[in-house]
Amino acid sequence: MANSPSGESMTSRIVRVISAFDETRQVMPVAMLARRAGLPLSTAHRIVNELTAHGFLQREADGVRLGLRLWELASRSSAALGLKQIAMPFMEDIQAVVRQHTQLSVLREDEVLFIERLSSHGSVLNQAKVAGRLPVHISSSGMVMMAHSPRHVQEEYLQQQNLDASEEKHLRSAWAKMRLHGSASLPGAVVEDTTGIAVPVFGTGGTAVAAIGVVVPTGSEHISTTIPALMTAARGISRGLGVRAEAAGPHYQR
Repeated sequence: MANSPSGESMTSRIVRVISAFDETRQVMPVAMLARRAGLPLSTAHRIVNELTAHGFLQREADGVRLGLRLWELASRSSAALGLKQIAMPFMEDIQAVVRQHTQLSVLREDEVLFIERLSSHGSVLNQAKVAGRLPVHISSSGMVMMAHSPRHVQEEYLQQQNLDASEEKHLRSAWAKMRLHGSASLPGAVVEDTTGIAVPVFGTGGTAVAAIGVVVPTGSEHISTTIPALMTAARGISRGLGVRAEAAGPHYQR
């Protein structure tokens, strides 16, 4: 791809345009898109025209939005799609019991990316959305995955957070407890009066490749039954990914 005068490739500029859309700005005029992407207006217009011609963007009365072709291509083949297909039967079993929120997530950089969520009518408020992200430290899924990540991943995360000594000590202690128990429970971390509970889905080598969790009203966690049910589901997902029980950590060797 041709570079801009600044040396940035066309691919990088296209990524910046696509990444400028989020749940707060799903449709926007090209001028706003250019500002959010940090591009000259003329460059943004040219990229928008090209992406629209290929169906990656589509025009609306009040601007442009992501096009269906992006969703179509992503839905055909992706790591998230394979994981979701394996996990769905187990998530449905959990959801039939908790009747609140059941969600599947993976780590991406220093955030949690939610790739599927099942909810029931009347469920508690939940900030996690499919294809949405949350910071690791406020998500039970993020914390339990980080606790079961390789040491260098944890160290990189801690370096990026600019924590003081007390905050870093608190995180390390929390991760140690989560490794010991094989689960994480965070009451009121995202939404008051709700609790997130999650367990890791292990890949080969005993590190977390995903997490399955629930969000329920605080006081209705039923830890003694919820965590074993989540662990059973996580074991099934790991098996579906081709991971043997002995490679998945001590809590899953049953």
